[in-house]
Amino acid sequence: MVGLSKSRIAAFEQCPRRLWLQVHRRDLAEWGEGAEALFVIGNEVGEAACALHPGGIMIEAEPDLAAALETTARLIAEDHPGPLFEATFMHRGVLVRVDVMERLPGGGWHVAEVKSSTASKEYHTGDLATQVWVLQGCGIDVRSAAIRHVNNRFVLQVPGKLDGLLRDADMLGMLGGIIAGRDEVVGKAQAVLAEEEPQTAPGDHCSRPHDCEFAAHCRRGEPLPPEWPVTVLPRGAGAAWLARGYDDLLDVPADRLSGVNAIVHAATVSGTPYHDRGGAAFEMMQWGWPRVWLDFETIAFGVPRWIGTRPHQQIPFQFSLHLEQENGTMAHSEFLSTDGNDPRRACAEALVEQIPAGAAIVAYHAPFERRVLRYLAECFPDLSDALQDMAERCVDLLPVTRKHWYHRDQRGSWSLKKVLPTIASLDYGSLEVKDGGDAQATYLEAIDPATDPDRQLLLREALLAYCERDT
Repeated sequence: MVGLSKSRIAAFEQCPRRLWLQVHRRDLAEWGEGAEALFVIGNEVGEAACALHPGGIMIEAEPDLAAALETTARLIAEDHPGPLFEATFMHRGVLVRVDVMERLPGGGWHVAEVKSSTASKEYHTGDLATQVWVLQGCGIDVRSAAIRHVNNRFVLQVPGKLDGLLRDADMLGMLGGIIAGRDEVVGKAQAVLAEEEPQTAPGDHCSRPHDCEFAAHCRRGEPLPPEWPVTVLPRGAGAAWLARGYDDLLDVPADRLSGVNAIVHAATVSGTPYHDRGGAAFEMMQWGWPRVWLDFETIAFGVPRWIGTRPHQQIPFQFSLHLEQENGTMAHSEFLSTDGNDPRRACAEALVEQIPAGAAIVAYHAPFERRVLRYLAECFPDLSDALQDMAERCVDLLPVTRKHWYHRDQRGSWSLKKVLPTIASLDYGSLEVKDGGDAQATYLEAIDPATDPDRQLLLREALLAYCERDT
């Protein structure tokens, strides 16, 4: 019999086919953008949870899980005071490793499932219920059970001092019904694994509560969709037409569309891009000169690394800018910190040095750049006036693009990655770093002391090339 775990049971409850594929055809998985960075954050939070209990003991999964089961049973039988990390139990073929187990003064145990999110989520209850079900099946007296999540109000004051980083959301009282049904769920999951691949049809469950790594595989057997599906219509209009029985945008009557939907439809049908050159020029004439075309890259750590920062706070480690003069000349400059030190001060100083006073600062989705500039202004009072002034001078290219340009190859999106290849012989396919998720993962590798220096140089060049492409 193939073993189950809490994550496999969660996969089964999302979709039986996902569980079967995880066990029997892992090679078909396709992971989405940012998965690696999320994995790193999760590991950091887990390590922090252990560091907050210096007297605890880690139960290693070496040489195998049988040894972890034996070690756990021995420590509990010997009345080890705990806490225990990754305590390992098996009941009815379901194996769990409990993040944190703490003995309670009055007897019994408190168990905690550590999550990198800043609050407990509805789908966390299933994971916790599976753990409690297994522990109770093994005769463990569970008196309380919690999701131990990140406290987003925590601010790092002293390096390595993480008291207050995590909070418990006690949930044992909410788990009774789920625990009572676990026997049936486990039986059904085991039955699925013993049979051929389920032919569960794709649907909303493919992305709820998580994006399924096998979604592309499951859709391969479906009829090919229209070349121009109606879902490219933006702002929910595509879903509305789909509900009316239209799946091909080319079949939608043009006289029943207006505004941006009419523009998207006409550009798609004709193959001719929509370009309101005069309208775009009029809006951009209001921006003044010189113009700075600016883009930031940021990183967010589940466990803050630098004094004065909070969990999951977006910290700028890189920017690229092109300085354009009214006579058409263009000069590029940039900033990138990959030494692993707090990059905020150096980033703020580089902005003040490189951006001329009074320049219009153009960003693609300017609210993000404004937030970064205002955050840096809060961090450094001596630079605050200049940085706040920059934030006030930010103008947004995205709404101008939305109103005045559409090429059918954008397929309903005005993201920079979709727009750029339609207006210039530039794309991101040839770059080692292709999107924001890649940039974060590359930065994390670059600042890792274990990374080879030659590799660090290559990673740095890749980050510089990516951010310059944006601006």
